[in-house]
Parts: sequence; C-alpha cells; structure tokens
Amino acid sequence: MTLIHFAILLPVIAAVGIGILYRFYKKVHLGWFVLPIPAVITVYLATLIPAVSNNQVIYETMQFMPRVGMNFDVYIDGLSLLFAILIAGIGTLVVLYSVGYLSKQEKLGNFYVYLLIFMTAMLGVVLNDNVLMLYLFWELTSISSFLLIAYWFTRERSIYGAQKSMLITMFGGFLMLGGFIILSLITDTYSIRGMIEQVPAIQEDPLSMLAIVLILFGAFTKSAQFPFYIWLPDAMEAPTPVSAYLHSATMVKAGLYLVARFTPLFAFSELWVWSILGVGLITLVWAAFNAIKQDDLKAVLAFSTVSQLGLIMSLLGAGALAVQTGAAEGLFTVAVVAAVFHLINHATFKGALFMIIGIVDHETGTRSLKKLGGLMTIMPISFTMTLITSLSMAGIPPFNGFLSKELFLEAMFALREADFSVLADVSVLFPLLAIVGSIFTFVYSVILIRGIFMGKQMPATPKKPQEAPALMLISPMILTLLVVVFGLFPNLLSGSIIDPAAMSILNTSEPLNTEIYHWHGWDSPALWATIAIIAAGALMYLFRDFWKPVYRLGADAFTLNYLYDQGLIYSRLGAERITDGYMTGYIRSYLIYIFGAFVIFSLITLINTDISFDWGVTAPIALPEMLIILIILAAVTAMLITRSRMVSIIMFSTIGFSLSLLFVFFRAVDLALTQLAVEAITTALFLLAFFHLPKRSRHEEHRRFKLNNLMISAAVGVVATVIGLAAYSNRLFDSISQFYIDNVYDLAAGGNMVNVILVDFRGLDTLFETLVFGIAGLGVFVLLKLRVTKEGENKYEEHP
Repeated sequence: MTLIHFAILLPVIAAVGIGILYRFYKKVHLGWFVLPIPAVITVYLATLIPAVSNNQVIYETMQFMPRVGMNFDVYIDGLSLLFAILIAGIGTLVVLYSVGYLSKQEKLGNFYVYLLIFMTAMLGVVLNDNVLMLYLFWELTSISSFLLIAYWFTRERSIYGAQKSMLITMFGGFLMLGGFIILSLITDTYSIRGMIEQVPAIQEDPLSMLAIVLILFGAFTKSAQFPFYIWLPDAMEAPTPVSAYLHSATMVKAGLYLVARFTPLFAFSELWVWSILGVGLITLVWAAFNAIKQDDLKAVLAFSTVSQLGLIMSLLGAGALAVQTGAAEGLFTVAVVAAVFHLINHATFKGALFMIIGIVDHETGTRSLKKLGGLMTIMPISFTMTLITSLSMAGIPPFNGFLSKELFLEAMFALREADFSVLADVSVLFPLLAIVGSIFTFVYSVILIRGIFMGKQMPATPKKPQEAPALMLISPMILTLLVVVFGLFPNLLSGSIIDPAAMSILNTSEPLNTEIYHWHGWDSPALWATIAIIAAGALMYLFRDFWKPVYRLGADAFTLNYLYDQGLIYSRLGAERITDGYMTGYIRSYLIYIFGAFVIFSLITLINTDISFDWGVTAPIALPEMLIILIILAAVTAMLITRSRMVSIIMFSTIGFSLSLLFVFFRAVDLALTQLAVEAITTALFLLAFFHLPKRSRHEEHRRFKLNNLMISAAVGVVATVIGLAAYSNRLFDSISQFYIDNVYDLAAGGNMVNVILVDFRGLDTLFETLVFGIAGLGVFVLLKLRVTKEGENKYEEHP
C-alpha cells in the first residue's frame, strides 16, 4: 500500500477507532479527535500541487481483485487533485464547524463514523482510474450519505429524505455500471486512461451511444440534474454540517467529476455534448425559479445548489466542444476554465452559506423566512458573511462568483456566435437561458440577505437571537475570506489549480496560461448581460408580490415529487400482488417453481448445445439391478395411486432401501450402510410426524393433483438422466477417482477410501456439514419448544 492509498483509506480506518473511542470516552467532543484526519490529508494533497501544476501525473496501483481486473489504481492529475483537495479541505472545516454545532448529547459516534466513511468514498471516486473500483466507491457514497441524511432517524422526514436520495442515486449508479461494462467490452480494459487512448474504437462501436446514456444517468442522478433533482431538497433534513459537506462541496459534485473525467472519451458524440449542455441549462433555470418560492432557508439553498450544479454542468457541455476541436485555445476553452473556477467558487460561498444558515437556525430556533428578520444588529458577523457570500452567488463584483459568472456568460454567447447547423435556429436560447437563470439567482440571493437580517425584527422566534459562538464562526469566516481573496486575486489559482484541472478535461498538455480579470471591456456582451441581470433582478425583487402568484398556477398539478411518491406506492402494491400470487404457503408450489426452472433452462441449454451420447462407456445392467429398478418404479407408482399417507411413506422408504441394495451391487458397502441408517431414521420420523398431522387435505383426492406430480417428476427425472448421460459421454477431464485410488493409503494411511476422502481429503467439507447438522438440531429444538397461539393454530390448520 502506497502513501496515497493510505491517505484515501485513512478516514475509514480512523472510523473504526472513533467508533470504539466513543463507547469509552465521552467527556471531550469527539470532533476534536476527528479534526486532524482531514487536515492531514489536505496538507498531504497540497504538497502534490507543484508536481501536478508542472504537468506531472501521479499513478500508483495496488492489486485488489486482479482476476476480475478490479485493482485499486490511483491516478492524480489536475482534475482529481482539485476535487480531492475540496473534499479534504471542506471536510476539515465542516468537522470544525460540527464541534460547535452538535452537542455532546447527540450520537456523535455514529455521526463521525458515517462522515469519515463518506470522506473515504469520495476520495476513492475522484482518485480512481479503475472503473470497477470507482463504482464501488460511488455506491459507498450513496450508502454513507443515506446514513448521514437519516442521522436523526426518529424524524419521519429524515428517513424519507435518506431513502429518496439513496433510491435515486443508486438507480443511476447501477445504470452507470452498465455503461462501464460496455466500455470495458469495447476496449478490453477497466482503466479510464486506457479507454481514452482507444477513443477511435469507441467511436466506431454502435454500443457507445448506449454507454453514453447509461453513464449520463449516473452523473445526472448524483448531481441532482433535472428531473432527478427532487432528492436534494428532501436531503436537507440532515444536520447542517452534512448539508454543507455533502450537498455543496462533495457528493453532488461527483456527477460533475464523472462528466469532466469522461469528456475526453465521449466529446466526439453530439449526444454527449448537447445532453449535458441542455440538461444543465434547464436545471439552472428551473431550480433557480423554484428557489424563490421557498420559505425554509435550507430549501432555498437546496434549490440554489441544484441551480448552480446545472450551471457547471452546462459549462462542461460547452467545454466538450473544445475537446471536439482539439484546440487548447479554442473558442470554448473558456467554458472549461469557467467550470473549474466556478466549481471552486461554489464550494466556498455555498459551504459558507449552509454554515451560516445553520448558525441562524441554531441561535433562533427556526429556518422559516416568515419568522425571521431584523437580525443585522444582533448577528453582525453572520450578516457580513451572508452579505459577501450571497452577493458572490448572485454574481456581483468584486467577489469570486462574479468572475466565474462572467466566464459562464462569455461561454454561452460563444455558443450563440458559433456555427452549428443543427442548432442554428435555437442557439439564441443558450445565452437567454443563462441570463434568465442568473436573474432568478440574483432574486433569491437578495431574499436571503433581506429576509434574514433586514427589516423589522420578528418576535416569534423560538429562541432569543444572538451571535453564534466563535467555534461556529471560524469555518464560515475562512470560506468567506476565500470568497474575497479569490475575487480580488483570481490568478492565484490559475497556474496551480485551474489550468491543470482544465488541461485534464481538455486532454491536452499544452499550457493554457489562463488570466482571469474583472474588466472585459465595453464591447463584452457579458458586461451588458450582467447589467441587465442586476437591473431585472432588482425590479423583480421589488415587484415580487405582483408576479409571485404564478407559483400557485401549477400547485395542484402533477409534480415530480408526486410522481415519485405514487411510483413508490404502486410499485409496492404491485410487488405485494405479485408476491401473493406465487407465495401460496405450500412447499409443493415452491418445489414446482424450482423443478420447473431446472427443467426449462436445462432443456434450453441441451437444445442449443451440440451434445453426443456415447453408449459404449455405460455399464451393462444385470438382472438383479433390473429387478431393483422395477421395485423402485412400482413403489413410485404406488405413491401416486394410494390415498393413504402411511402407505406413501412406506413406499418412499422402499425406494431408499432399494437404493441401498444398488450400492451393495456396485461395491459401495459404506454408502449402503449409510443409506440404510438414514432411511430407517427418516422413515420413523416421517411416520411419527404424519401421525400427528390433520387428517384432511385439500389436494389428496384430486387426480389432477397426482397427474401434475407425475408430469413434474417424470420431467425432472428425464432431464437429470439426460444431463448425467451427456456429462458421462462428454468428459473433458479424467476422473479424479484414480487419484484417490493411488494416494489414499500413501497420503492418508487409510484403507477405506470413502472414510479417508470424508475425513482427510474433504475434511473441511465434512466439518461444515456437521455444523449444518448442528444448526438444524438447534432449529428442531426451537420448534419443539415453540408454543403456537390460537391464531397460529387456526392458520396452521388452513395450510396443512
């Protein structure tokens, strides 16, 4: 295991120790023990920046499941290092914030164990080059996020939100795995870099379009794109540190990472480019529009997050056009730079805003905009941070959000000016949707500032408002400071972080030499678009009472959440109906399913397989053996004809005793003795058990019942016989029996071959068989001790 592998697994290793520590030591807040873990990882990752910024790639491999090609291959370039630093860095600030936010009365052991598992999962996703390992960590993020969202599991909405997020994201992840498998079949590799090297082969394969669709499902569900965004608002039932971590900086960015990583692979496809671009812009506008009508502060930020994710997704779609052209300084390179820069900016201002909203909730007891207002003088530090971060989110200078928003507008206007024959008539929609989405973003940003801190102070807050303690303010203050610093000095990140990440997406080694600046000139369409956004946003906010009734127009219509809920209800009802249809309560029915499937699939295999029968290898049947076979057939026939259970049991035991005679004729005396002993015991047990069963039976008198038994038995017997003969006639290897004949005495010093095989050569098998008998004995003991209630007795009589 290399150092980078250890860094990825360190949080989950520490989770084990944290869980044990919490059981015995609760005097100090557990967060202080967790804090050094992401901090150390962040420092280590920061030491890799110089190498990666010099266009170096770090690659380390570790075998995990080599037979299936599932190796723990770590690949660190500019893109993966950027995401890893965000995961570890924001994770450090979130842990520090949680120390002040969560009291020691909470189940802190559970919280930090889940958080550390999630951290390892996210690091594994962004640093992996093997798609199978990527999928493993991808689904681990869904599981750990489910546990974090359901942290307050006594709340019904927490369980609902956790279940919703897991169902939607794991559904997309499973489809994504299908896309990975298709790519591996085309390229004969599980390495992402190896796949990128075989782009021509992927481009020519007709299955590549299906792979694109499946992988996009995984990306869109994880990054809450339309129409899959519905899980994110409900996930806000999690504690605020979880929301600040998962839903602003890490988990929801996994889909963006997937798109960015696979853009060099799929940029040749128009389906890839325009799907990402179109879905991103629709998500941007739709979520921003819905954010305005929310009353819960975390709901506002949830829809805001969805909108910002749509913005970055659309930039990656536009950036894919730069990969298509293969020019590092092409028309749409600005889109890739904007996507990377806004990825960083969004993590800073949105992470800070989530923490500030948590402070407001913690200190006032409410997140409702209707109950808040006038807190500016009471919470001046929180107000200042909210003002800076909200204006950055709205795209107001001189903060970092303004810079990446300007680049976003430039990219959308570049799309308008480009010559796309298939989209020439609708290309005006790209900058138009970008402007409309930005206007709504400005409106809800102003609502956050004014709704919480300005106006009259509301007396209805459950708690008396006050400024948060210093421990809760440190993390959002650091993020707010970064918002200002990255806004005033954006090129601090250009050469070391932004350019290497953008070069990874563009799949080029040519330096970009990016320069980001506030002033783009009077002839820049982005400048006039920004002026229009601010003016229109201000007017819409001032006159919001006139146009807000538009939200009531579709209030009673079918919504995506309604469709999701109804889908769950009807799928459950349908599953119950199907299950009730085949779970009859009769063991006979279940045996029919098993034997029927055996017969059908075996016949299909035999028909589609070229199998010959060599009758020369079969042994001749002597007269005594033929007589025993006739006795067995007579006993089977009698079992079908008789109406007496006792006679059936006797005929059944006749079959067993006859088989023991066959073993004698084939010189298997040990097997014959075993068969005689087992048959004697089972016959006695059957007679004893059936003597106490009810006399009546629903099926005993029906000929159809017995005819079905005959047909099923005959079919199974014929198929099993054919399979046996086919296997005996088409041997691929020599029989192992000669090995035992030659080595029983020399290796095990035994003269009885059967005993030596059972005790020595297959000793573990025999040991586990003995264990099975022990478990069965315990089951019998429990049944003997069981006292069935009257209701149970009635049910038992109905189903003998």
